[in-house]
Amino acid sequence: MAGIGFELKKLFRRKGLVSMLRAYGYAGVICTGPMLLGILLQFGVLAVGNWWHVNRTDQDLLVCMITYTLLASLVLTSFLSMPVTRFLADMLFEHHEEAILPSFWGSTTLMLETGMVLYGMFLLFSGATLSQGLLCLWLFLEMVVNWNAMSYLTAIKDYRGILWSFLVAAGAALVSAYLMMTLGLPPVESLLAAVLLGYGVMLVWDVLLLHRYFPQSGESPWAFLPWVDRFLPLALTGFLTTIGLFSHLVITWCGPLGVHVKGLFYGAPYYDVPALLAFLTILITTINFVVSVEVNFYPRYRSYYALLNDGGTVKDIVVAEREMLSVLERELYYTALKQLFVTAAVISLEKTLLNMLPLGFNDAMHGYFRVLCVGYALYAVGNTIMLILLYFTDYRGAVWCAASFACLATMLTVAGQFANVALMGFGFLIGAAVFLLLAVFRLAAFTDNLPYRVLGSQPIVAQEKRGWFTRLGESLEGLDERWIRTVEKKDV
Repeated sequence: MAGIGFELKKLFRRKGLVSMLRAYGYAGVICTGPMLLGILLQFGVLAVGNWWHVNRTDQDLLVCMITYTLLASLVLTSFLSMPVTRFLADMLFEHHEEAILPSFWGSTTLMLETGMVLYGMFLLFSGATLSQGLLCLWLFLEMVVNWNAMSYLTAIKDYRGILWSFLVAAGAALVSAYLMMTLGLPPVESLLAAVLLGYGVMLVWDVLLLHRYFPQSGESPWAFLPWVDRFLPLALTGFLTTIGLFSHLVITWCGPLGVHVKGLFYGAPYYDVPALLAFLTILITTINFVVSVEVNFYPRYRSYYALLNDGGTVKDIVVAEREMLSVLERELYYTALKQLFVTAAVISLEKTLLNMLPLGFNDAMHGYFRVLCVGYALYAVGNTIMLILLYFTDYRGAVWCAASFACLATMLTVAGQFANVALMGFGFLIGAAVFLLLAVFRLAAFTDNLPYRVLGSQPIVAQEKRGWFTRLGESLEGLDERWIRTVEKKDV
């Protein structure tokens, strides 16, 4: 994400409210584009459905299908997201841009093949009709490509192009939904196709941006796989954090608040709607991480490591370390404070504002919303601190924080299904609180003796990790070579 920081710094040098709003808008769309699009399209297609008086059963089925597809694609891509980002950063640092685009298609191919099998099996037995199942599978595959593309788009400075892809995708989905409902087509299939069209527009636009900025080459598309073995804690951190973030939703679908919609599709509208709205309250921290921590902290971080790598004097290193940690502490404090203010303001005004929306909020839903607002706020700040641990390459500390969060949030949510329904959401809140505390303590302990952590804890002899993913990459490269030779023989 450091490349984003450099460009945003230029934007924030410009004075005026419009320039400030534009910089925050770019950061928000870049960091949360596909997720924001998913939420926007959820509400958009429901609004269109209400406008055309689509029955409640079809609306519930549509929401379940989109939600299941969104979460499934997120969980699948979360495993490779961080190792791929690390590979991208290393290739840019080594000025080996030729390996970037092939790795995008290689990682995308692996996830598409795996996801098609796993999610396809679920849809086969889900109770969806053939047309609904095919649309869900197509939407799932588009989302996988979009999530993976966002890891690569962090290196692109064309913020205007990325922003336009988001806006055009949203507009295309809503307009097509309106047109298909006007033609009297089946509502579930029509609205699913509209969402699919929106993500398809974003996919095509983002892939064109990648091809515009990164050169095509004959490099191996599987060159990133050794990075998964080398940085396996990164893969586990991304996967476990995603599990902790969304497991409470899936578990609640199977509990007393769960509603059977159709086949294997379950939902919990009284819990899902507050959770979706509460999730939006943490966008301030997601954006602030890039705008504040990245822009202000990263230059100090880079200067400190430059002194270590280039033989700086002890005095300069000590001064640089003190300045870096001072900036870090300040930025984390302001990040937490901004999230606190946003959460407090939302909780104070939520009853008035939510009652104005046609969402059918009752007292129980207001309670879930307040609990989940606090839980997501704790998660957002904890996740920011965990990302700082990754900056300092404390991969072990990050994966332990993520594992604790995933286990606690999941187990406490399961236990909560046997308690009073008024306590729903507290399992996630407690898991997020422990996540935050562990991340704070780990960062404090790690930075207390930073020179030793950075230098003294490194292995004396460089070691190459050769695991299952490395062997998979070699096997795939061998298959590619045999395929090329076969094709060349046929041509001859």
